[in-house]
Amino acid sequence: MARVVIWLFVLLQGLVGLALVAGGLNLLLAGGSAYYLVAGIAVCSAAVSLLRHSRAVFVIFGVLLAGTLAWSLWEVGLDGWGLAPRALGPAVLGFLLLALPAGRLSRTFSRWWTAGPALAIVAVIALAGGLAVSENGEAPAARPVPASIAGTTPVEWRHWGQSVAGTRHVDAAQINAGNVARLELAWRFDSDVPAQLYRSFEVTPLAVDGRLYACLQPGIVVALDQDTGKQIWRYTMPGYAKVDFTKVFGGKCRGVSYFASPSPGKDCPRRIVVATPDGFLRAIDADTGRLCPSFGDGGSVDLHAGLNLPGSRHAVLAMPSSPAAIINGVAVVGQTVSDLASMDGPSGVIRGYDAETGALRWAWDALRPDQPLGPGETYSRATPNAWGALGGDEALGLVFIPTGNSPPDYYGGMRSPAMDRFTTSVVALDVATGRLRWSFQTVHHDLWDYDLAAQPVSVDLPGPGGATPALLVPTKLGQIFVLDRRTGQPIDRVIEKPVPQGGVPGERTSPTQPFTTGFPSLGGPRLTERDMWGITPLDQMLCRITFRKAKYEGPFTPVGTRDTIMYPGTAGGINWGSVTIDRERGLMVVNALRFSNLGRLIPRAQAPKGPGGGAEGTAMFEQAGTPYVFAQSTFMSPLGVPCQRPPYGTISAFDLKTRKLVWSKSLGTSAKSGPLGIPTLLPIRMGVPNMGGSISTAGGLVFIAAAQDRVLRALDIASGRELWQAPLPAVGVATPMSYVSPKTGRQYVVIAAGGHYGIPGPDAMAIMAYALPR
Repeated sequence: MARVVIWLFVLLQGLVGLALVAGGLNLLLAGGSAYYLVAGIAVCSAAVSLLRHSRAVFVIFGVLLAGTLAWSLWEVGLDGWGLAPRALGPAVLGFLLLALPAGRLSRTFSRWWTAGPALAIVAVIALAGGLAVSENGEAPAARPVPASIAGTTPVEWRHWGQSVAGTRHVDAAQINAGNVARLELAWRFDSDVPAQLYRSFEVTPLAVDGRLYACLQPGIVVALDQDTGKQIWRYTMPGYAKVDFTKVFGGKCRGVSYFASPSPGKDCPRRIVVATPDGFLRAIDADTGRLCPSFGDGGSVDLHAGLNLPGSRHAVLAMPSSPAAIINGVAVVGQTVSDLASMDGPSGVIRGYDAETGALRWAWDALRPDQPLGPGETYSRATPNAWGALGGDEALGLVFIPTGNSPPDYYGGMRSPAMDRFTTSVVALDVATGRLRWSFQTVHHDLWDYDLAAQPVSVDLPGPGGATPALLVPTKLGQIFVLDRRTGQPIDRVIEKPVPQGGVPGERTSPTQPFTTGFPSLGGPRLTERDMWGITPLDQMLCRITFRKAKYEGPFTPVGTRDTIMYPGTAGGINWGSVTIDRERGLMVVNALRFSNLGRLIPRAQAPKGPGGGAEGTAMFEQAGTPYVFAQSTFMSPLGVPCQRPPYGTISAFDLKTRKLVWSKSLGTSAKSGPLGIPTLLPIRMGVPNMGGSISTAGGLVFIAAAQDRVLRALDIASGRELWQAPLPAVGVATPMSYVSPKTGRQYVVIAAGGHYGIPGPDAMAIMAYALPR
């Protein structure tokens, strides 16, 4: 039996050694590290020595382990996530060698050649891991809350971002840093609407007049009791069951809009305005759930007018996915466009409607920004669309539009300069007339799908001459531009830096791209081979080989015909969750994603036949009308773990006055993720993929879900320390909200938990409300 065990171990060593030699040689020839080749030779030599019953096996393996530890520390220092895949696997092999029934070899002190380095590896990784996952210091003591902000005065949430400015801050402190640990589930509402193929429950409810208003899916709106979660009414658009959401990665509804009429005696004095996937903007009576007759044609306005969309209304090619911004009585809507299928995509026109009557006030067409639509004309095709939440300033009479790209996203060789003018920009329009006041572009000639997804946020920043009306513009690159919202001029200096050039024949690239000098970037440093990760040395080696053979020259590397690394990936950076502002404390809180994509342009004649599309991460996009099909994948190891080391998700706080970092933490644990899709169940703080945003409260708290580990968290805004968490039935890819009930005086924190097609996990359709015990 002992001989069989030894033979099996020799076979294991031989296979590992040969794999390391083959992969290591491949990596070395690609310009990468020589370690894997040397390690492979050492493992093969150890296997031969063991087969010959030579004591040299322990010496060889001990030298290998000592060298592995030294090399690992040289590459990544005391980074537990970097050390583990490099050194833990060899240490495990060393312990297996020590455990073998190796006859006379097991009775010699030569075994310490292996035991010593193996134990050293375990000790160093344990030390580094403890530093990586531990919190510093003790939990803060309960802090008194001033009576002026600790009362039970009703606090509402009337806009998607809490206010038109989009600050996501709640002036309520009943729940605070001293008592948040007692927070408990007050009620749960479970939707009975079946999940779509591409599930994504991203809604942030509104809280007005004792009710919550939310969309369960695009076209289905409910009113809930704020204290019980019981449904008061439900509106379902006609023909909902016929809607095909597959062409826009699923129909998303991030929320609805609320409008209270200033004119007494009107029907529907309080109304919910929502865009439905069949191409209508509808006004629903907030009291009854019935359409408002005085709005448009019996409660509806046709959003397909002027778009020239082919086929049925139920074939969703363009639809608003974020709620209308209602500013000074004008409901402004953008839309999500299927922007990867063809260069002849639907128009991304922005329109403003009278929130009272539904009459079209204006339409802004990016190709003719100052020309109204004439009789029989249609809006320009394939213009940049605005699918994220819009911001605004009622005093200035401005609406701030974060635009995306002009389709298709990944090839712009046929894009005209006029089409490029407003891509990936923030555009300020006069909300009364729709005329352009100013625009600012964050990416020139965007070839990476770096749409402006985040809501632009208005905040007055302190300065030597008094407060300056600023606009914060977060981007998928992890940058936060700071502009004067009156003029669009940068407050923090913006410099144009040279970026990589090249690409494919027929394409052009911008020689420079804008970079802010204010807030530090949250996109993470430029990737190197040392950043490649995995669970074992073998899959880490394969990630290194992929990295070396892929095209990557840092941010803005043009996509080519071989795999190109896009980092940050198409999901950000900072996505639609935007940033949160606590004006009283002068802090900005923001969560970010650090995740890579691989992209490749395939000449159309060489492209595989068949339908394109698919879930993000495993997609083939047609880009009809261009010379290239685009293939996209996530940058993952064969074991299904990211090829770059953690953290993948962070949450940070910055001082608004100085732009300096106050604290930064990894967001989320590994409990609900792992190799081959198998959850580790270990709550190790590594920072995981996240989608959604945060809120802050007068009680000194930040609430956020967003992360893959399916948890709603409360953090101390001063330090980032986690004070409370609650498990969710699915990933909460939404922004929380909070309010104080006018009926009971209780403060609630609410999150939608339903999962997301781009983040693995179970499905659910739950709205969860938390409060202090009665």
